[in-house]
Amino acid sequence: MEIRQLEALVGIAEHGTFSSAAESLGTVQSNISNRVARLEGELGTELVNRATGTLTESGEIVVERARRILVELRAIASDVSELNADIRGQVTLGMIGTAGRWIVPLLLETLRERYTRINLRISEGTNSALEPRLINGQLDLAVLAWPVMADELTEVDLFTEDLVVIAARDHPLAAMPGPLPLSLLAEYDLLLPMRGTPIRREIDDAARAAGVELEPLVELDGLRTIASMTFDGHGPSILPATMLSPHLRANFVSLPIENIAKRRVVLASRRFGFPAAPVRAIHALLVDVVANATNTPDGVYLPRSSAS
Repeated sequence: MEIRQLEALVGIAEHGTFSSAAESLGTVQSNISNRVARLEGELGTELVNRATGTLTESGEIVVERARRILVELRAIASDVSELNADIRGQVTLGMIGTAGRWIVPLLLETLRERYTRINLRISEGTNSALEPRLINGQLDLAVLAWPVMADELTEVDLFTEDLVVIAARDHPLAAMPGPLPLSLLAEYDLLLPMRGTPIRREIDDAARAAGVELEPLVELDGLRTIASMTFDGHGPSILPATMLSPHLRANFVSLPIENIAKRRVVLASRRFGFPAAPVRAIHALLVDVVANATNTPDGVYLPRSSAS
C-alpha cells in the first residue's frame, strides 16, 4: 500500500471525479485510475463505483483512515522543523461565523509576528458541518459552539457570549424594559436557529424552564442567514450578541433575555493522536490571543472575567 494510492482515493472523495483528483494532485487521470486499481487489488474490494464515480462502503472506510494517515505524515516534517526553531507548515482551522468576526483579526495580527512560516487556512461553517471534518482530518482545529457532540473530540473554553433578541428599533419589543421574559417572547413570531443546533438547545432549555414553547416564524440552519433576514425586515430573532455589528445599532437593538444561559464557545481538537508542531502552535496562540483580548465585542465574556 503506497501513500500515492491513498492520496488518489482521498482526492476522488474530495473532488468528485478521477480527473479533478488528478488535477488537484498535479498528475494525469490515468495515474489516478492505476493507483486506485492497484489499491483495490491489494485490498480485494472495489473502492470506487466506476458507473457513478462515488465511493463504495469499503471506499468510505479506507478514506476515513487514509485522511488520518496523511495528517500524520504531514506532521513529520513540521515536527522536525520545530527542532530547528523554525515552525512551518499548513494549519486548517474551522470557525463558526459569529466567532470569526472578531477572533480572526486578532489571530492574524499575532500570527504575522510569531509564525511567519505557518500557512493558516480558515473554513467557516456550523458545528454540524465542522465536527465531521475535524474528526476525519480535513480540519486541524475548530472554534465551535458548546456542546461538542463527538466523543472523538476534546475542547477548551475560549469565551462565553450573551444570547439576545435582535429587533428593529420600531418593533414593539424594542420598547419593552429588559430583560425580556420568555413568556413575552412566546407571543411574537421569531426567527430561530434549527432544532438540535447548540444555540437552539440553549433557547429551548430556557423556554421549558419558563413553562413556555416558542413557535418560530421560520427555523434556519445558519446564524448569518437568520441575522440577514432580521436586518432585511423579516422579524426579530434570538442570536448571539456578536451578530449585531456596531454599524447596525442605529436601526436595530440588542435586548437581553431573562434566565437564559450564555453561549459557550470552545476550541476543539481531536482527542487521539499527537498534533503537528504548527497545529500545536496555532492552538496555543488562539487561546492566548482570546484570553488577552482588550477590545471584545459587547456581550462577550472572557474566562478570566466570566468567573468574577
